[in-house]
Amino acid sequence: MSASSVEVALVKAGRTKIRYPAALVSDDGTHLVVRAPWAAPGVRDFGFVRFEPGDVFTEHYWRDRWYAVKEVRSGNGTLKGWYCDVTRPAVVLEGRVEVEDLDLDLWMSADGSTVLRLDEDEFEESGLADRDPEAAAEARRALDALELRARSQGFTELLSR
Repeated sequence: MSASSVEVALVKAGRTKIRYPAALVSDDGTHLVVRAPWAAPGVRDFGFVRFEPGDVFTEHYWRDRWYAVKEVRSGNGTLKGWYCDVTRPAVVLEGRVEVEDLDLDLWMSADGSTVLRLDEDEFEESGLADRDPEAAAEARRALDALELRARSQGFTELLSR
């Protein structure tokens, strides 16, 4: 990895779920921004959005927040929306950004008309509330904060800092 690239690793339940190279856009020591093409194979159709080859994700990670926000654009630059992962704060070491996925997610469409809380059933089934009640409480607070921001002012101001 060069100084202008990093590897992003999403970990879930102690296992690496996916890892991929990304271009480093900025890093102020707290807020890290990377850009990467859709990293999974093929198309993933969620019903409310399709992620597909050619899509570009500008991903925002924080070392002090329990979420990551990903701006999703099609290959031609059209904004699709924002996909937010509730995670433990990002750990950045030696060209690698690692985040632990805590199952909760939020989607906001480009026009702001659709805001969806996702995977709350998976979160409950994960057992995190029993294993680590403090982390579970942080995860719920993070999802609530993301939803409030999505329904009030959106993500533009948050991501421009």
